[in-house]
Amino acid sequence: MTIRVDKHDVFLTNQNKLYFPADKISKGDVVAYYDSMYKWINPYIKDRPQSLRRNPDGILNEGFFQKDAPEGLPSYVKTVPIHSDSGNKDIDYIICNNKATLLYMNNLGCIEINPWFSNTRHLDKPDYFVIDIDPSPKNSFEEVIEAAKAVKEVLDRAKAESYCKTSRATGLHVYVPLGAKYTYDEAKDFSHLVAMMTQELLPDTCSLERSLSKRGNKIYLDYLQNRRGQTLACAYSLRPKQGASASAPLEWSEVKKGLHPSQFTVKTLPKRVEKMGDLFSGVLGKGIDIRKCLKNLGA
Repeated sequence: MTIRVDKHDVFLTNQNKLYFPADKISKGDVVAYYDSMYKWINPYIKDRPQSLRRNPDGILNEGFFQKDAPEGLPSYVKTVPIHSDSGNKDIDYIICNNKATLLYMNNLGCIEINPWFSNTRHLDKPDYFVIDIDPSPKNSFEEVIEAAKAVKEVLDRAKAESYCKTSRATGLHVYVPLGAKYTYDEAKDFSHLVAMMTQELLPDTCSLERSLSKRGNKIYLDYLQNRRGQTLACAYSLRPKQGASASAPLEWSEVKKGLHPSQFTVKTLPKRVEKMGDLFSGVLGKGIDIRKCLKNLGA
């Protein structure tokens, strides 16, 4: 079928295919979600290279990541060539600057949307950094909440503003705006310090060890996402997990016992954002002053 989107003809296929079989949510439902949520998600994807996470057979298939844009792109889909040092070649990344492109990506099987931390105007300077609070299978979500609040405690001491959102089924993301004033290495170094200070507050439940076998039953405070070309599911992105959860921006007052990512889904998040507005807009603000934050922390 072909639909008209902002003067563009978007060709959609297999809209009845069940992407979330247990939840009876189809490919068409995913397209409809992003169609309705475009104005909210647009600030977090505009001008940003997209790493395509594709699940064309739905969530029961592991899917795959694709960086190079597919051949035969519609005229409304724009790309930008970015050199990959590891592959020693240019990669043509899709830039999602209109709703038609987002729905095109959904039709490729992109249930989840993964933009860069920086945009095409300043590819080497991220707009924010992230602490990804990634629990082991043995951690409770109450421990994840405790870890997020500890991250905020460190950031409050630094006088750095911060914003929290749900990630996948079990974690939380804490974002700090940078305003594209620092390099990825500078962002990673500061986020490493924040993670270390958080781990010192919660040594029994948090770790900076990536390997699950080495860290045991502890939460991983992942600061290594803050590298050029790394991506995370953006605000309002769906996740390819049973329940069709979505990455939901939160007020810090909501980060407490009783919170759970399963509350925010393809069905509930549109109503929430219409009522509460965009709680994440500050992430794209002028950003913190890292030098002042270091001084505030005595570092």
